[in-house]
This record gives sequence, C-alpha cells and structure tokens, in this order.
Amino acid sequence: MKKQLLAVLSSTAIMATATMAYASDSSTFSPDQQEQIGKIAADYLVKHPEILVQVSQELQKKQQEAEQSALTVSAVKAHANLMKLDGIPHIGPKDAKVTVTEFFDYQCFYCHKMAPEVEQLMKANPNVTFIFRDWPIFASRWETSATAATAGLEIWQQKGAKAYLSYHNGIFATGHDEGKLTNADIQKVAKEALKAPLKKVSDAPYKKTIMINDQLSRQIGFQGTPGFVITPASGATVKNTTVIGGAVDEATLQDAIDKALNN
Repeated sequence: MKKQLLAVLSSTAIMATATMAYASDSSTFSPDQQEQIGKIAADYLVKHPEILVQVSQELQKKQQEAEQSALTVSAVKAHANLMKLDGIPHIGPKDAKVTVTEFFDYQCFYCHKMAPEVEQLMKANPNVTFIFRDWPIFASRWETSATAATAGLEIWQQKGAKAYLSYHNGIFATGHDEGKLTNADIQKVAKEALKAPLKKVSDAPYKKTIMINDQLSRQIGFQGTPGFVITPASGATVKNTTVIGGAVDEATLQDAIDKALNN
C-alpha cells in the first residue's frame, strides 16, 4: 500500500511538472491562461482518478521490469562463479545443458513451501543439474539454520548426491520452519540419510562455502530466500537466464528451464 501511494504521488508530481513546463515554455499563454490550464488539468484528474491509478500501475510495472532486468544482468555476470561447484551440493548429469541454482535456508518459511515444487521439478527434469547453495540468513535468529546447513554439507562430503538429497528433502519434510527445527530433527534426518548416526560436525570447514554463497547471492541482488537462477551451463545471456526471488509454482520454474534450453 505504501509503495502504491508513493507511486500515485510521484505520478501526480510528474504530471503537474509536465503541465507547468509546457505552459512556461509556450509564449502564447498568458499567466492567467497558464493558471486556467493548471485548474483544468487538476479538475480533470479529480473527476477521472482512474488515470492516476493507471499511471501508478504503469510506473510500478516499469520499476519491476527494471529491477528484474538488473537481477538478470547481475546473474549473467556471476555465471562463471555460479558454475564453480567445488564443495557445493548438486544433483544431475555432468553434461547437463541447463542448471537450476537455489539459494535457501532450512528455516525459511517460503523455502519449505517451495521444497515439494522443487522435488517434483527434479523428477520431471532428470537432464537438468540442480545446485543447492546454503544461505543461512536466519542463523542469527535460529541457530539450527546454520546447524542444518553444516550437517548437509558434511553429508554431501561424506556420501555424495543420494544421501545429501535424502537429507535435504527430509529436513524440509519435517515442516519445522521459522525456529521450529531442532537438533534432534537434524540428527534423525541425518541418520536416515547416512544409515548411521551423524557425528559431531565442526562448522569450520564449511564457513568459506557459506561465505561464498552469501557473496554470490548479494552480488546477484537477492534480498532473501529462496532465490533461483535458471541458466544454461554455458553461454548464459540475459535472453536465456531467469532470476526468481521468492516462492513461485512449479510451472514458472519449468518455463524458465525451457527458456534456458531453447534460447
């Protein structure tokens, strides 16, 4: 509501400024005539407020398009770093033509909401590589945000893709988001993934990985989780790259995969 009000006020100011500029530049209008023009314009807007709404909507649309364009440009610039996968969990063939990168937090409400969508998307696209970048932005509020991330990275290092995916999906399947996830949850899911108890894990080996993910996400322009970058594995351009901030449905992600594959 606040943004919409600001947009309306901005559009009003723009229209008023344009009217005054036109009047002042025209030598054929006297001061009285200029005043009348201003009154006519004001009266018209009062009688037709829908014009302000239309201008506001168009302004918001252009702002959103500009923001989206900036995200896409940033993602293309970051593409080489996005494809550096040393220590980064990823599932899919080595020769995949398309990659889906997700920045996520195990305590993020919307990441939990998206998890089933991503799981179905993976099943529908076995030729796509899915890259999971831990970005525990809620760790300062909920400690298990970082604990779960560290455990996942350890499982990836120990057992690879199959065990990691079991753990990753298992954590989200608990439904324990926004501070509800416990250390007992993490241990239980990890044991199921490893077929053995997970020993105490130090976060030291994984601090660099998480720091790199943090830098990448900020370089792209994400302001929260989840964040998705769907792009060709090579030859990324603004035409074949899609950046999505926030929760969307599976169809939207599939459209982005098709776009990356066909452009």
